[in-house]
Amino acid sequence: MRAPSPTRAIRDFLVGEQGKFVFERRRDPRLPEISSADVYIHIPFCRSLCPYCPYNRVIFDTGQASDYVQAMHREIDRYHDLVGDIEIGSIYIGGGTPTTLIDELGPLLEHLRKRFTHGGVIAVETTPDDLGKTNTKKLREAGVDLLSIGVQSFDDRYLSLIGRSHRRNILSDVIARSLAAGFDTVNLDLMFALPGQTTEEVLADLDTAFDLGAEQVTLYPLFTFPYSPVGRHLRLENVNFPRLGTRRRMYRAIREDALAHGFECVSVWGFKKSGTARFSSVTRDDYIGFGAGAATCLPGIFCFNTFSIPEYIKQCFENASPVSLQMQISDAMAKFYWLYWRLYETRIPKDGFARRFSQDTRLRWLLWLALRLHFLAEAANHYVLTERGAFWIHLMQNHYVLNYIDRVWSRSMREAWPRRIEL
Repeated sequence: MRAPSPTRAIRDFLVGEQGKFVFERRRDPRLPEISSADVYIHIPFCRSLCPYCPYNRVIFDTGQASDYVQAMHREIDRYHDLVGDIEIGSIYIGGGTPTTLIDELGPLLEHLRKRFTHGGVIAVETTPDDLGKTNTKKLREAGVDLLSIGVQSFDDRYLSLIGRSHRRNILSDVIARSLAAGFDTVNLDLMFALPGQTTEEVLADLDTAFDLGAEQVTLYPLFTFPYSPVGRHLRLENVNFPRLGTRRRMYRAIREDALAHGFECVSVWGFKKSGTARFSSVTRDDYIGFGAGAATCLPGIFCFNTFSIPEYIKQCFENASPVSLQMQISDAMAKFYWLYWRLYETRIPKDGFARRFSQDTRLRWLLWLALRLHFLAEAANHYVLTERGAFWIHLMQNHYVLNYIDRVWSRSMREAWPRRIEL
């Protein structure tokens, strides 16, 4: 009998061996009764494919995009038949590049409002190339509250290295136009730990974002999923990433610079101006996903739609479920899912922790250890992730979560209907 891997051993220690991380083929999942949920909408189309992007996306095609939009309208109707007139909180639209379907976003959002009760914010991510005067106006008219722009860098050398189509010369006007359009928050996505990048260059990008008026900045290291083109591209170019110590110094410098500019930490990667709305793409507990490859997470279940766009369209046109994989979520798994996202947000509510883990001596011991090692600090109502803790959480995300994503997504991109994926 093979000994479990360190990853598996730690997972079993936390959630127990009964917490099976197994996705199985389930074309028509049984949904729990719910009264509310958030929504994720996946738009998989891009005008060019950045080699570092791991997400489910294809080159924009007018005919396929038209069918895809009609399929999403049918999926919205199908979910309404399944769950009824529930309350929809936040709506997040990602991709791909959602603004490739700029004229279709408004009708999609209006359809959601007609089918469900919507009272939350609407957030959209996009690229600088798609933010001309007309598109920012259309996004506001569609009701978009929060905007995230994939700037990635203000240095043309690194934009070329990671395959971005825009250049620095358009960014000032794009950002100024977006800030003037009246969104509650404009977030700028930046990348760090790029091959050959220095800490000084990272801080120069960050300070440029501050000088241009960014209300929130989110900085990610370059993730190299094995199945994504960037891993192969960088190996071919014989380019190396900064070592762990360099990444550690970069992260500390980023955090210190953001705090010095009056920004507050709102996630492991994100910093926003005090008093502005927070842009967030991932920290939602219960949500329904629409579109090819979109995930749905509801009490007791976690499932993915098929990643195949033709198969997604076919299923929706036949009024059939586009879900390809489903995992059952145990109570223990749900508690740790909640804890992981609270760590990502850098704050764990004390009452929420006590309610979920008051009887769990292992977690209470780990909490004690994290406080003693200064990964967490104690505040009045929260345990707050320190700078040290945030850096190691980011490494844990690389080791565990991204590894799981790679295994599910790489298989789902090869097979429209995988039979079983065990993590």
